[in-house]
Amino acid sequence: MPDTSPPTRRIAMWSGPRNLSSALMRSFSSRADCAVRDEPFYAAYLAATGRAHPMAAETIVAGETDPARVAHACATEERGVPVLYQKHMTHHMLPGMDLGWTAALTNAFLIRAPEAVLASYSVKHEAADQQDIGFEKQAELFEREADRLGRAPVVVEAEDILRDPAAMLPALCAALDIPWDPAMLSWEVGPHPDDGAWAPHWYGSLWASTGFAPWTERAQPALGAPEARLAEEARPFYERLHAHRIRP
Repeated sequence: MPDTSPPTRRIAMWSGPRNLSSALMRSFSSRADCAVRDEPFYAAYLAATGRAHPMAAETIVAGETDPARVAHACATEERGVPVLYQKHMTHHMLPGMDLGWTAALTNAFLIRAPEAVLASYSVKHEAADQQDIGFEKQAELFEREADRLGRAPVVVEAEDILRDPAAMLPALCAALDIPWDPAMLSWEVGPHPDDGAWAPHWYGSLWASTGFAPWTERAQPALGAPEARLAEEARPFYERLHAHRIRP
């Protein structure tokens, strides 16, 4: 009897670091119909660049360092569920990497104001440059996908999710053409089997959480001069995508 089940919907969510990306991945992993992949290109990126990221050695050992093999897996992998959610970092796409595989996925973009990104990033990793925070590459990937589709792809703002996850997550699911599942609003405390090898350094707050924290207005920490300069340089790329963000 032929298999009449629908094909796996592969969703690539593109962001830079400290963009709520891990919490959103955990939200998707709470769905009964969804499996997740955590930054599948990270090991290949570190092996190619030699950048001194926290837990780089552990990440390279645990991951696949051939970007062509990673790309093939991202475009073809079946996990036995209707939805496969892939958390991707834009800066992992190095010059010369083939991006043809992305046409096999539903590509979406998670954004956050550069000032907030840099304030969070500097707590975990002191040195940062434009390549590290990924705004320019995110805009490049957005334009590439918009050209392919003939329209803007899905964009969601991290702060909008934090302010009202009960409204924004259903809106995101609708934009991605997948059913809404209220299970996305909470998750089990602690590590998840699909967390990357780097999780002990980066995911402390995520592991302590059971859902999106209630929104409170907080003053943005003052940035040092280098971080403020990076934020100013990144803002035009952020605003290009921000203009297309979804609303509840």
